[in-house]
Amino acid sequence: MVENTAVETKHSIETRVLEIHNGEKVYSPFSSQEMERRQNAMRKWMSENRVDACLFTSYHCINYYSGFLYCSFGRKYGCYLDDSRAVTISAAVDGGQPWRKTFGENVSYTDWRKDNYFFTIKGLAKGVGRLGIEFDHATLDLRRQLEEALGEVEFVDVAQAAMWMRAVKSIEEQSLTREGSRIADLGGEACREAIHAGAREWEVALASTNKMIKEIASSFDEVELMDTWTWLQSGINTDGAHNPVTNRVIESGDIMMLNCFPMMFGYYSALERTLFCDKISDAQLDVWQKNCAVHRRGLELMRPGVRCCDIALELNEMYREWDFLQYRSFGYGHSFGTLCHYYGREAAVELREDVDTVLQAGMIVSMEPMVTMPEGHEATGGYREHDLLIIGEEGAENITKFPLGPEHNIVGKS
Repeated sequence: MVENTAVETKHSIETRVLEIHNGEKVYSPFSSQEMERRQNAMRKWMSENRVDACLFTSYHCINYYSGFLYCSFGRKYGCYLDDSRAVTISAAVDGGQPWRKTFGENVSYTDWRKDNYFFTIKGLAKGVGRLGIEFDHATLDLRRQLEEALGEVEFVDVAQAAMWMRAVKSIEEQSLTREGSRIADLGGEACREAIHAGAREWEVALASTNKMIKEIASSFDEVELMDTWTWLQSGINTDGAHNPVTNRVIESGDIMMLNCFPMMFGYYSALERTLFCDKISDAQLDVWQKNCAVHRRGLELMRPGVRCCDIALELNEMYREWDFLQYRSFGYGHSFGTLCHYYGREAAVELREDVDTVLQAGMIVSMEPMVTMPEGHEATGGYREHDLLIIGEEGAENITKFPLGPEHNIVGKS
């Protein structure tokens, strides 16, 4: 496949490119027909835009088009796609695992030379004139190195086209996300059971994560157990949506924010809820109930044919009526699919004032309003609810079942 795979030195033969086919191809939740659909959709775009081949380098696009989710550890990875082949490019340190996971072919480059990654790409892309790369992922260094390796090749941005393809989920993707939401709900129950005054944030989060990992492991014939996590924030630590878990001790009366994130095959599901430990003040109850009202109205607005910006603008009016709008720090929801906390955002489908995308059947979008009352406010803390919805032909299916609000989530009473 790649010519000149070895170079002779004084002491040894230093192999530059390998094919490591250990074991057999492993289980995937996605059928061959599904993976062919994805690859062929990109090939159709390539044909329409006179692109000879694509080199994907991001976690999300490599996973989406090949089924392989890499662990970088300081090395470069890729998925090369042309009109007849799909080939993942992995580091030899990973052995045969990338080949086992890839829908298509795989080649591995060694550490014998620092440019072996680019040597491999050059062998695959022989004769390519226009190459699609992800402009939003290729660093200045990566682009310079590709230019040096490939010579007169013209680069074309493929990131936006790939994002739009990922934004509309297949039936198989929807099924996997439903399973993720079910498991997130179980993580939420484990969290609720573990909360009590005197527990530490990490102890509660660990109980939730352990529950989800055990459920994932028992739910699939074969699955890589990676990246599932829980954030359980308390007190002032709730002021940011993505604040890390700490060793803070939860106290009676504390506000808490739960975030359960099961990860399966590179796909992200989420459950997020506001909770209180033991008790709540009238001021806190008022803010919480109002944020729940925004959330419930947001759920009603989610349907095909509605623009993302129009949902955001209507919900803004609810916050404005209560003088809460200045306490909102981000949009009301975003697309879900092959993403995690460090890869894969589909920015064209976000419930924000500056996004005019029209919701359509097959999209999976969260509804997650949050307001943060600053330190010194009588209801200090972050209030957030989060459900996942699959947009259908006529409405939206809410696949999150964990209850919300003060009727259910004042917990930890002795």
